[in-house]
Amino acid sequence: MLEIRPNCECCNKDLPPEAGEAMICTYECTFCKKCVEDILQNVCPNCGGGFCPRPVRPVIARRDGVSLKHQPASNNRVITKYSVEEIKAFSAEVKDIAPQSR
Repeated sequence: MLEIRPNCECCNKDLPPEAGEAMICTYECTFCKKCVEDILQNVCPNCGGGFCPRPVRPVIARRDGVSLKHQPASNNRVITKYSVEEIKAFSAEVKDIAPQSR
């Protein structure tokens, strides 16, 4: 089950559970759409994979026990260990390779 992390790992922008601009990689590294496009160039600085929109967990339990109330989002903020310069250099190496071929 997704943690639904609360922030962009690059710029630390708040990304609440309902944020439509939250993007994740296959390991759930979480970034805002602006950072994914402008800095990361659709390359996760941690795994090298691509990004997709983070799903939104339902607020209302339309099925018993299945909602944000029952499986709350994480409060654990994560910040990448890489500098913007390191991220840009890494992204430049693989950005032209399709994510499914990285």
